[in-house]
Amino acid sequence: MARSPANLSYRDIKQVVLDRIQTGLWSPDSILPSEADLAVEFSSTRTTVNRALRELAEEGYLERKRKAGTRVLKSPIRKAQFSIPLVRDEITATGAAYRYSLVDRKVQAAPSWLAARLDLKRGQEVLYLRCMHYADNAPFQLEVRWIVPDVLSEVLEESFEHSGPNDWLVSRVPFTNLELSFLATKANGEIAEFLDAPLGDPVFTAERITWLQGAPVTYAKLYFAPGYRMTTHL
Repeated sequence: MARSPANLSYRDIKQVVLDRIQTGLWSPDSILPSEADLAVEFSSTRTTVNRALRELAEEGYLERKRKAGTRVLKSPIRKAQFSIPLVRDEITATGAAYRYSLVDRKVQAAPSWLAARLDLKRGQEVLYLRCMHYADNAPFQLEVRWIVPDVLSEVLEESFEHSGPNDWLVSRVPFTNLELSFLATKANGEIAEFLDAPLGDPVFTAERITWLQGAPVTYAKLYFAPGYRMTTHL
């Protein structure tokens, strides 16, 4: 096998590996050379090679198992790539003016369902927030969020009167894990009123949980006004 150019970046290595997969040089079910061997071939470090292979695994081209090595998948798994913008950016990108309003803020004991969902202690305190986001003064999103102060106590000092909690969290907490679900929620009286939606109609809803090194940071439910559209690409 011909040697590759030296001093490649992880992006270059990723592309070389992908080219070998797509041209059949490394056929489906074949086992790739070890990270150490690839690092020698590319005159790189194992860390750089690891990052290239990890991204290809995340994109569905490779399967990586400890002791078993890295294997080319028979059929690449197409994975949807979701972009999760700040709601402020999402609104201004449409050309609309953004406006934020804090509806409610209080420290309370975690509801039993939330404690069970996030594996919190009974009676553990959380910060509860309800916020509205508007596009040209029309309802865009109702945000209902719980934040766990045990992970970041400074959150209790924030009023969130002028800026939403997601802006604050993104600037301060680099989450390590994310669970994201999409569902249709029946518009009850509160949701219908805030979003100007017909009572009982289905409302597009995103449920988001983030963790930092295994510790829960926040749980949020985001309800979108009628007509909201989410697009992703494969």
